[in-house]
Amino acid sequence: MEPYRGASFVAPVADTFSIVTTVRNEERNLPPLLESIVIQEPPLEVVIVDAYSADRTRDIARSFAERYDFVHVYSEGGTRAAGRNYGVAKSAGGYVAFIDGDCIASPFWLQHLRRGAERGDVIAGKTVQIGYRPFEDLERLELYRRGYDITFPSCNLAYERERFLSIGGFDPWFLTAEDIDLNLRAVDAGARFVQAEDAIVYHRTRGSHFAFLKQAFWNGAGRKQLTLKHGRLWSSYRPSELFHRQTNAYSLLRLSGALLGYLGYRMFGKPPPAKRS
Repeated sequence: MEPYRGASFVAPVADTFSIVTTVRNEERNLPPLLESIVIQEPPLEVVIVDAYSADRTRDIARSFAERYDFVHVYSEGGTRAAGRNYGVAKSAGGYVAFIDGDCIASPFWLQHLRRGAERGDVIAGKTVQIGYRPFEDLERLELYRRGYDITFPSCNLAYERERFLSIGGFDPWFLTAEDIDLNLRAVDAGARFVQAEDAIVYHRTRGSHFAFLKQAFWNGAGRKQLTLKHGRLWSSYRPSELFHRQTNAYSLLRLSGALLGYLGYRMFGKPPPAKRS
């Protein structure tokens, strides 16, 4: 589908960051996200990929495109990974930065990602959880590859465009964990990962215990997809360190939901597509 607001996409511009976000039914969260993005340090462009929302998400996105000529709106279905790939294909920046529809960027987010880009071709910012306090306090279960933590989420992640394209982008087969798969392949391809602690994004936690459990379930399914595609990975996790730091009812609830998702996908999920020769 053609963009709502026409734009002439040219060869990638090295110092331009293309901010790509995929959204679906984010009527409530989209305005604060876009307000936090349009004030970022230029040069930048914003590519919004709407997955056929049933609420006012697309109308809100279009209203920003009418006010800012560097905001472009598209519609594309499929998995979150497929939507992000579509957004990258429509972008023009030398770097692509990903953020989710339920996030808010700090005012100097993009400035600090740019500084990180001077040191590497994959830049992971700092994600701060906001919302229900017990959910805020939960930490990531890290997975390491060749000394790198590859679980930095794609709600605050930037890639040098050519590096992203050279490894094939996100794998649209993934339901979740597509960012971990992308980071894993980038590390294997020799990417230089850097952390930009001052590039802060605020991410809303789930608003109910059911939504939290559902998220954990699908995250568990994504972890099983990782093992189906890449083989045994559990030896690269460090769950004992996490449990040493943090064990409570919510961490156990998350673990239970993730195990259900992992076992469920193991029994009923589809295998990864066969690799082309």
